Amino acid sequence: MLPDLDPVVVHHLVNTLGWRDLRPMQRAAVAPVRGGLDALLLAPTAGGKTEAALFPLLTRMTEQRWTGTSVLYLAPLKALLNNLHPRIDQYASWLGRRAAVWHGDVGAARRRAVLYERPDLLLTTPESLESMLVSTKVDHRLFFSGLHAVVIDEVHAFAGDDRGWHLLAVLERLARVAGRPLQRIGLSATVGNPAELLAWLQGSGASRRPAQVVAPDEASAAVRPPPRDIELDYVGSLPNAATVIAGLHAGQKRLVFCESRQTVEELGQLLREKGVTTFLSHASLSADERRRAEQAFSEARDCVIVSTSTLELGIDVGDLDRVIQINSPATVASFLQRLGRTGRRPGGSRNCLFLTMDGEALAEAAALLLLWSRGWVEPVTAPPEPRHIVAQQILALSLQEHRLGSHLWAQAWNGLHPFDEGAQPIVRHLVEHEYLDQDGGMLFIGPAAEQRFGRRHFMEMTAVFTGPPEFTVLLGRNELGRIDPRLLTEEVRGERRLLLAGRSWRVTYIDWRRRRCFVQPADSGGRARWTGGGWAFLGFELIRAIRDVLLGTDPPVRLTRRATERLARERAEKLHLVHPGGTLIVREGGDLQWWTWAGFRANATLVATLGEVVDPVARFDDRSIRLRADLTPGVWRAVKSGAADRLCLPEINEKALTGLKFSAALPRRLAEATLAARLGDVDRAAAVLAEPTRFVVS
Repeated sequence: MLPDLDPVVVHHLVNTLGWRDLRPMQRAAVAPVRGGLDALLLAPTAGGKTEAALFPLLTRMTEQRWTGTSVLYLAPLKALLNNLHPRIDQYASWLGRRAAVWHGDVGAARRRAVLYERPDLLLTTPESLESMLVSTKVDHRLFFSGLHAVVIDEVHAFAGDDRGWHLLAVLERLARVAGRPLQRIGLSATVGNPAELLAWLQGSGASRRPAQVVAPDEASAAVRPPPRDIELDYVGSLPNAATVIAGLHAGQKRLVFCESRQTVEELGQLLREKGVTTFLSHASLSADERRRAEQAFSEARDCVIVSTSTLELGIDVGDLDRVIQINSPATVASFLQRLGRTGRRPGGSRNCLFLTMDGEALAEAAALLLLWSRGWVEPVTAPPEPRHIVAQQILALSLQEHRLGSHLWAQAWNGLHPFDEGAQPIVRHLVEHEYLDQDGGMLFIGPAAEQRFGRRHFMEMTAVFTGPPEFTVLLGRNELGRIDPRLLTEEVRGERRLLLAGRSWRVTYIDWRRRRCFVQPADSGGRARWTGGGWAFLGFELIRAIRDVLLGTDPPVRLTRRATERLARERAEKLHLVHPGGTLIVREGGDLQWWTWAGFRANATLVATLGEVVDPVARFDDRSIRLRADLTPGVWRAVKSGAADRLCLPEINEKALTGLKFSAALPRRLAEATLAARLGDVDRAAAVLAEPTRFVVS
């Protein structure tokens, strides 16, 4: 029997969708969502989280006769919103309601229609939402006067970085505009700390508003297929990976995940050369190019789509038969998202094939699967001390309200830390450096803010991240995507060729002023390259699991003969670097390396703390730290003794600060303190110092 929903909704569930019942998570969500509680709904990909939130919200909308735009549906990707809109609009239409989309790709005419019609549900991103708040063309007090609830899809994707702080701050401002607390409903895949994530999502109301995590046991069981459906293979190179993909699973639909855009492009080209129907998706392809690829892929059968994490989230590309992973994602949570893409058809099963290209990647994939088999998932935690977001929000609020009371501005965030009175030093800095002007006890946008962030109607103000400069690639008038400008400045012999959308292109003209380049098709020889990507800080738990793998522990999944043999070789090569009872300092030739197996952030903290014994170049990674070649065991013991009581955060250089957007609007010492807190891991560093250390001569 269907739960207590509006009779019209129940009628359409049975007669339009053909549902006989709701899924366990959807059934469990009805009472808290309909009752107005804040909630976190957990289920794997394609687990019906959108319906779990919307069906009781539509019921509540009808019962309480909400008018105007009463529900916001926020997501991290415009493509996800576009994908969801037809479905959500259908559900709303059952009750005579409407849904609309608003983001950067929506044209001016459609935006004017949205403002005039005030749809009942608005699908948007936090950045576009803030653009509405600061725009002179939007009467935000009128438009959001009827707002009651906000659904945040893929909330874990926000919470783990600065977009999450931006989201929380904008929601608090929206509550002030609407004149009421807003019900907050987060949708997420499995996370390691659901209660803490929900409390974070509640913002300033965490201690006042009732809340509930909805995560039936069936949700976690659904993402844990039998180990035989997870296979770990070693292929040695990307061309070999293409050969394996082309030769396996003929007639099936396969989604291949890569960890960088460059790998996506190169693998896509290799597969096409082997006659495989292949589509590509990554963030540097144009929206039209991605949309065409995803649409074609969803309608095809015997084909492959190669993607970065852009297809990890809930964008619907139809029923999949197989997920293939090149090397390994950086987190268990990411693996669960990707695994959840399969097994949606009756009789299907969730599955994943790992194709690793070197011994290090093989050990990392085995470690990730080992953590997964133990039921461990990373906790989602907000990055600490987001002072730069505080500065951005104060400036954005000044645009929104035009003038702020110099003693009243903190009220806009309802006491949410750190957007409270503790931000006074940031406000003083903004005034002193003319980002804000002050007159008669009022604050308003100053000339420095207009000069630095005022382009395109302050569009720079609403984007939390600073992206590297890229050139737009055009075939005639059609945009293909964007590339790293170094591909256009490097010295080459003969024609300059690019690899984009899985095809080679010949550069015919470069418009340096507008950052555009024009191309024509080429047979081969194109190169792909982008700044950043392809590497991420690995956490302490994953690095320690790699150590477990090197010490002989296998994950309980299928390992091919190639993987077993290569893993045995990797263990033999690294055996002298691992010990189950502590850390090792290994002398090889003239180098002295401390193998901490602690993760990049913990090692950065140890380097800053133990500077007198660290190599002056301070070379380190997430596995080891290079020490001074003349270090002796006696000196080491003396320096290590008491080091846990004087741990200090990493030093920050000028180059690192340039990657922290809005750092220029902060006092330098606060910008450096923000980055240092994010690059360090004091707790893990202390744990490493507490372990015994053994000197080894190799």
